[in-house]
Amino acid sequence: MRVLIAEDDPTSRLMLEAMLKQWEFEPVTTNDGQEALTAMQAPDAPRIAILDWNMPKMDGPEVCRRIKEARQDNPPYLILLTARDDESDIVAGLESGANDFISKPYNAKELRARVGVGQKMVELQSALINTRDALAYQATHDPLTDILNRRAILENLERELARAARSGSYVGVGIFDLDHFKQVNDKYGHQVGDEVLCGFVRRIQEHIRKYDILGRFGGEEFLLIVPEPKKTAVKDFFGRLCAEVAARPIPTQAGDIAVTVSIGVATCSTGSSLDAIIAQADAALYQAKANGRNQVVYCEPT
Repeated sequence: MRVLIAEDDPTSRLMLEAMLKQWEFEPVTTNDGQEALTAMQAPDAPRIAILDWNMPKMDGPEVCRRIKEARQDNPPYLILLTARDDESDIVAGLESGANDFISKPYNAKELRARVGVGQKMVELQSALINTRDALAYQATHDPLTDILNRRAILENLERELARAARSGSYVGVGIFDLDHFKQVNDKYGHQVGDEVLCGFVRRIQEHIRKYDILGRFGGEEFLLIVPEPKKTAVKDFFGRLCAEVAARPIPTQAGDIAVTVSIGVATCSTGSSLDAIIAQADAALYQAKANGRNQVVYCEPT
């Protein structure tokens, strides 16, 4: 683990560096407070910092304050070193954002123990954040296809409709339904059916842009949000996607399986409600299936 040393005295800095290497840490040395702050604001900043209180350009407590202000989500562990031992100084140092406070001259074993505590704290903190992020991802993503689930895609649609209403741009909303998908499950089994669903998602993802938003609407139905400044561009886009799905079969363990998709599309630019635009796209999808499937039907805004 990398540990920052902020110490303007060369002798003290070399001693700290040697001890950290002996303890199998990777020291990163700086000469003053400004250098320390810059190093701790870098994307690959050390997770622990040992800061001298009195340094040129910026003292240790000020460095602590600025680091804490900038690193709210996953802050580093900060240890202040100082010859001050007054109770008010200790309080001031901890209130600045330091996690620990060691008075000079310090005992090497004590410093090793405190750095070890810091290491355990940042490792635990990172594990908790990773768990939180994983749970948040699971709450918003479909476990089979790894795209947004129904709740998350509808939340994104609500945001895009509000943005379109403010800017006067168009949003295309397409509901995709894999044609005769039940026959795939009945003939090949649900495991192969799952492969077809995942292959279909990959096929769509190959041809959409980074700012288009794809989610699983339910079963073999998917919803795609296409923000566009022009309505004509939305129409052309969904037509190309329909053709791409039909153009190549999807590889599975049972062999290549040809699939087609029916798409119902609605566009909005005037602040229609989420329920209204979903209903329009759903009605267009129903019409596409009634017309023979493997096609796109567009519903004009009402």
